[in-house]
Parts: sequence; structure tokens; C-alpha cells
Amino acid sequence: MGRLYTRTGDTGTTGLLGGPRVSKSHARIDALGDIDEANAAIGVALSSQTEVLVIDALRQAQNVLFTVGAEVATKEGSRAKVPRVSKEDVVTLEVAMEGIDVGDLREFVMPRGSLAVASLHHARTVVRRAERRCVALARREKVNPELLRYLNRLSSFLFQAAVWVQRRERRPAEHPTYRR
Repeated sequence: MGRLYTRTGDTGTTGLLGGPRVSKSHARIDALGDIDEANAAIGVALSSQTEVLVIDALRQAQNVLFTVGAEVATKEGSRAKVPRVSKEDVVTLEVAMEGIDVGDLREFVMPRGSLAVASLHHARTVVRRAERRCVALARREKVNPELLRYLNRLSSFLFQAAVWVQRRERRPAEHPTYRR
């Protein structure tokens, strides 16, 4: 195996796809790091799932998050040709959400339970952070609006999936909710 280091980032910069080098503290790199972390958190959540509907949706989400990362790593006007998050990606996630309907929620949901449930809640919080970073980036530079919609929908899906899995597991009432 060849070496995995290049030494080009030793001075605190990194290269965008098909474009310039930027500081590792640049808003685009912050967003990219959170997207990467979100994808890894979904991978952890995926490892403990048993429900086929959730497994399929999480695998699809990881694929789309690679596209999100490629888009964020490419500055507008770059010559790099990367796939883009599409309206169809958002719709596919919405269809998955319809398949795991949890009905009306009348209480706060605590982010705890089995490993399968807690890891979905954790992934949701990481995706929310990635979404906030991408929104911040969009205030400074052009960002595909479908990418923002997708991240928003993904965090909602992860919450819904956590509640759905919790109910399917029939965990005791002491775990799932907080009531005043």
C-alpha cells in the first residue's frame, strides 16, 4: 500500500476539489468535517439496526452524504464535475419516512434506549450540526438548496426512525419519553 500522507496540509491548508487551497478553519471545511462525522455516525447507527426499512434508508443516506460532501468540497465555479444532491434524493428520504410512520407525538422524546435507538438519536444530532454549518456556509457562499433540504429531512428521518425502532422494540416506558 502506498503512503496515505502528502504533507500538503502541514501548513494548515487543504485543497478543495478541482480548486484552490483554503484554510482548514474555513467555513467550507468546517461543514465538510461535520458531514463526514454525520456519515460516520450513521455508519455506527447502521451497525446496530435490525429493521430492514431503517437499514435500507441509512445505507441510502450514507451514499447521498458522499454526494453532499463532494458538493461542499467543490467551490462554485470549479472545473471539477461532481454529482449534486437532487430533489429526488429529498423525495426518496420522504418516502422512507412515510414507511415508518410514528403517528402523533404528544410528549418529549428522550434520546436514550437501546444501542439501536440511542445511536439514531446521536446521528440525528450530528446531522443537525452539519446542517447548521452548511446553512452558515450558504450565508457566505452559494450552496445547493436541495443539499440543505436533504440535511434537514435527514435529521427528521433519524428522529422518526429512533422513535419507530423504540416502539418496535417495545422498550419499557421508563426509557422512551419525558413527561412533565
